[in-house]
Amino acid sequence: MLRIPGDGLDLHVEVAGNGPPVILLHGFPENGHSWRWQIAPLVEAGFSPWVPNLRGYPPSSVSPRQADYHLRHLVHDVAAIVKASGHARAHVVGHDWGGIIAWTFAGLCPQLLDRLVIMNAPHMALYSAKVWHTSQLLRSWYAAFFQLPLLPERVLAAGRFRIVREIFRRGPVRSSAFAQEDIERYVDCLSQPGALKAALDYYRENMRSDGMALAACARTEARTLVLWGERDPTLGIFLLSGLARYASHVRIHRIAGASHWVQNEAPEEVNRVMTAFLRET
Repeated sequence: MLRIPGDGLDLHVEVAGNGPPVILLHGFPENGHSWRWQIAPLVEAGFSPWVPNLRGYPPSSVSPRQADYHLRHLVHDVAAIVKASGHARAHVVGHDWGGIIAWTFAGLCPQLLDRLVIMNAPHMALYSAKVWHTSQLLRSWYAAFFQLPLLPERVLAAGRFRIVREIFRRGPVRSSAFAQEDIERYVDCLSQPGALKAALDYYRENMRSDGMALAACARTEARTLVLWGERDPTLGIFLLSGLARYASHVRIHRIAGASHWVQNEAPEEVNRVMTAFLRET
């Protein structure tokens, strides 16, 4: 475990193996534990996984300031991890919010990026263009709810985080994707002082500022792999259409038997495709 100074906040980062660094960025409402099935296969393939808890997710530092969760800070955190790795560049993998950060990092810090892997996270230019003309508006209802003050925290924390627990129990196509121990680790993290507000402030800060516009401007020439669980209830598969306009060397691998939590629902397929992509010459 390492404690790395990020952009004003410290990051808790788990590191394994040797070789080229692969930075794994988790989403909401998870933490670095979401990559538990990817670490050993990456090490066996000759890579060194660097797995942070993003800022606001203990034991990484938690700030009470909403502005501290702007995408610029999140991108600079990733840049700090690349620097700490001792390598000039790193592969970056992101799921959900981690994927939005990864897309934005690819656009802002191309000199630090080797290859990019995205899992069920839209490019925000496509999201913005399609949200009002497709089913995506209804799929994204929760993002609007999260803009409210205080109420989302109370609803999500009620009944010992009953709704959060149900997300992991009922959300995946494969019901056994999350063991009870996994769910407890996520709930324990969000239960720490200030953590739930911090996680929600990702939505509040970036939807109210220029954060999402910054993400929508991202373009990358890096080799890019997008892995997508086709049965994602929150993100329509139509968000894949047009990706080549923003990632000129993109390939898409769709997984029919998985939903949003693709790396947990189909870990063998995800690991096989991802490691093969990262090892290509």
